[in-house]
Amino acid sequence: QLRKEATGALEEMFVAAKKEDTPLAAVSGYRSYQTQKILYNKYVQRDGQEAADRYSARPGHSEHMTGLSMDIAGYDGKCAASDCFHDTKEAKWLKENAHKFGFILRYPPGKEEITGYKHESWHFRYVGKPLAKFIYEKDITLEEYYQEHVKK
Repeated sequence: QLRKEATGALEEMFVAAKKEDTPLAAVSGYRSYQTQKILYNKYVQRDGQEAADRYSARPGHSEHMTGLSMDIAGYDGKCAASDCFHDTKEAKWLKENAHKFGFILRYPPGKEEITGYKHESWHFRYVGKPLAKFIYEKDITLEEYYQEHVKK
């Protein structure tokens, strides 16, 4: 359940990846408030609120609620939404190519203090091709883009 423009771009990206022998799979797209609340509360119960806040958005604050974000894995499903995904060929392909389809790696490594979340090599956000290219080429986050170009 992604927005129409994000869905079309995601489909294009998946076709391109498959042509390069890197088939991808959608893991988690749109989430309702209630679904996010259940997930977040489960994480808080398991790991405590401070830890959960590093990797899960509170209900009402998840990018998944926008219909513009998708968690992506390899077609085999190994390491789906897991730290081990970072070292897969699919993660490397996404990091190098997602921007060509309008997606950004939303929580890149080394940017935790800026984004507020730990690195998630599987979480991509649709922002459109021009902005995705800009963010990719400058090696910045959406927060850094906003601070520099929108908030002024």
